[in-house]
Amino acid sequence: MARETAYSCSECGLQSAQWHGQCPGCNAWNTLIEERLPAAGARSQGRGRRRVGGEGAAAHGGARNGRARRPALAARPLREVGAAPLQRMSTGIGELDRVLGGGLVPGSLVLLGGSPGIGKSTLTNMALGHLQEAGHRTLYVSGEESAEQVRLRAERLGQGALKVPILAETDLDTVLDTIAAEGPAACVIDSVQTLNSGELSGAPGSVGQVREVAGQIMELAKSRGTAVILVGHVTKEGALAGPRVLEHLVDCVLQFEGERERPYRELRALKNRFGSTNEAGLFEMRQGGLVEVLDASARFVAEATRAPGSVVLAAMEGSRPLLVEVQALVAPSELEQPRRVVSGLDRNRLALVLAILGRHGRIGTGGSDVFVNVVGGVRVDEPGCDLAVALAVASASRGVALNGTPRACFGELGLTGELRWVGHPERRLEEAAKHGCAEVIAPVDSGAGACEAATLRDALTLALPTGSRRLTQAVA
Repeated sequence: MARETAYSCSECGLQSAQWHGQCPGCNAWNTLIEERLPAAGARSQGRGRRRVGGEGAAAHGGARNGRARRPALAARPLREVGAAPLQRMSTGIGELDRVLGGGLVPGSLVLLGGSPGIGKSTLTNMALGHLQEAGHRTLYVSGEESAEQVRLRAERLGQGALKVPILAETDLDTVLDTIAAEGPAACVIDSVQTLNSGELSGAPGSVGQVREVAGQIMELAKSRGTAVILVGHVTKEGALAGPRVLEHLVDCVLQFEGERERPYRELRALKNRFGSTNEAGLFEMRQGGLVEVLDASARFVAEATRAPGSVVLAAMEGSRPLLVEVQALVAPSELEQPRRVVSGLDRNRLALVLAILGRHGRIGTGGSDVFVNVVGGVRVDEPGCDLAVALAVASASRGVALNGTPRACFGELGLTGELRWVGHPERRLEEAAKHGCAEVIAPVDSGAGACEAATLRDALTLALPTGSRRLTQAVA
């Protein structure tokens, strides 16, 4: 007798005949969920009805082992394959277009993830509004909100957003039929976890439902040439929810992140088949929606406090240089295990920098609480932030501001205390000079105009005032 249920992993999508405490595929704990399997042939018949031209599997003629038999295709060398130029659609939002690689590609699937209230619906409403005004047919499918609720949000986004047709529906077949009938050039589904297929018995958002929904939407989008943006949920850790097969299925994965209490939002590309994953876009949430931040460096440098513990970091966000302020606070701890609190940086990276600073900079923080924050809610993931964190902690620990007003820095710290070269130093120096940072502490061979330092000790000598340098040398 055939089994009627199976256990599916909510992280990687692995199916197992029996339950396991730890998934054999991704080693995640307590992620196997029991689901009812579809009836025999139900899924294949459903997909056959969605094929281009409406022909089922029997139209191909002949079958072997119950599957349609297709003629074999001849392989050919890549040099004989013609590369047709991509025809992109501009969303009217420069930062979004840049992260996508130049705009939406017809027939592509884009997965947009972010925490609740971060602005995903606002961003997609604005993009569809601009496309509608540009003469493209659009469609907004809402599975979480009613049409009236979406209208209230669209009223503050301009007249273009109010012209976008909307469908408030969670049934997959109805959504697919509407997309086929309307024939939009761009479609937003908010969110993919709310749609459900009648062929499966699982609840909306389960592993089987998400896989089936995304698969059928992909088939229709590829056949019709419709660019589809799937809005996805995120877990408590900030990762995209649902099985990983969804990320492998789509063409582009975008992460929209930021702090709800802060006005700044950052858009990153985690995967992009039609562009680079090194791009990032910066937005500011205002009353009228999201506004592109074209010169964020000027705003962050102007807000820098220049107080002890404040350092300007010349970072790289994709291919664009960005000046941000890194602040640190070092205070005596009343706990046996001092706290290490960080915002906008990797916590493990902070622990590494503190260890290097104590061993090679002779500035110990073992009995103190250390707080490090990247001002503005921006997140920096590159290793070039090591020197800025070290100088900010050293400045806060000594209670003195850095030499020079203002002064920027960048560089990666090695475990032996050396200051290592990082990418695009000339662009970092140019951005710092553009905003009045005449002195930039950087690794050796960074280029003209940099105050080069070979080690962390050299960087501390350049950055800290004379009295603090003597104190550091005395401790060493």
